[in-house]
Amino acid sequence: MSHHHDHTHDHSHTHQTGKKYKISLSIILALCLGYSFFAIKNQPQINDQNQKAVSAEVQEVTDYGDERMELTLKIDSGEEKGKQITVVEDQSLYLNRREFKVGDEVVLQQDLNPENSAGYYISDYKRTGVLMGLAFLFILTVIIITGWQGIGSVVGLLLSFIILFNITLPLILNGTNPITAAILSAVLIIPATFYSSHGMSKKTTIAAISTIATLIFAGLLATFFAKLGNLTGLSSEEASYLQVETAEKINFKGLLLSGMLLGLLGVLDDITISQASIVKQLKGANPNISKSELYSRAMSVGRDHISSMVNTLILIYAGSALPLLLLFVDYAQPLNQILNIEPVAEEVIRTLVGSVGLILAVPVTTMLAIAVYHKKK
Repeated sequence: MSHHHDHTHDHSHTHQTGKKYKISLSIILALCLGYSFFAIKNQPQINDQNQKAVSAEVQEVTDYGDERMELTLKIDSGEEKGKQITVVEDQSLYLNRREFKVGDEVVLQQDLNPENSAGYYISDYKRTGVLMGLAFLFILTVIIITGWQGIGSVVGLLLSFIILFNITLPLILNGTNPITAAILSAVLIIPATFYSSHGMSKKTTIAAISTIATLIFAGLLATFFAKLGNLTGLSSEEASYLQVETAEKINFKGLLLSGMLLGLLGVLDDITISQASIVKQLKGANPNISKSELYSRAMSVGRDHISSMVNTLILIYAGSALPLLLLFVDYAQPLNQILNIEPVAEEVIRTLVGSVGLILAVPVTTMLAIAVYHKKK
């Protein structure tokens, strides 16, 4: 009878902690959203040419022949808010034709050598409203479909962003070795995202420790092969532009590797949580199971998982590198020459290091979970 009483007591206790977890999650979510919004609004301008960017709305469009169009714009932000200006858009200066319509939201940059009296030129369409709308749709979908657990993962996502923008990137910009910065950030991001997405439990702790261990190993592996492969980290257009902007303070080889590690971090969450969960469930279903059987059963599920994840990883990288791959196919070079080109070699090393990390995460998590759950009574 007392056993039964304990059980109900235990149940109400978990209910209480569940409620506490939900309340604290909601508070963290509100704080994160507020912070992110504040950070986006007060973002410092990077370029030091004192160019001010303001947003404006197209009021009226007049075409002159094929190439030129005159636009009347109303400024929406900054000191000149509400002022109407006229800008001449010369299509011959751009690779892609921009067909502006009345009502379009655009971003204006101050023209440093103004040919036109307005002193502004249109730098781009304004997209923040659209992005915010999509982000809202994403959060809404997550919450409707998954409820509280979904809110946890949104909190985790925001925390990751906050850590990346406030710790990782400033550290790298100040000349810290990017790998050190990535691992340091991972040590902060992993508990923040794991516990907010999966709740406080032994299972989450096992997954978090295994992920950190795997990441450190992947970091060493990536460093070793990037050195062997003489990767500079400067093969992308963004990297070479950044090198000019930051007066070469950044270690680009490290930046490349830390990017690999942060990319891997997302996929490891999935693998390590599932493995810890499998061991826990198997042990729960058969408390008398031996360690070796527990290991082999958990690994057989893990192997299926690995196969699908490695495939996912390769497709993600191929997808992000599509323009690059098309370029090389277009030049009709033999495969060994294509593989030799740095941007391609970079993607190959990234994919393979990521895959090795993923595969190792499975036995590492399984062994750690067995050590925790397979205690002799």
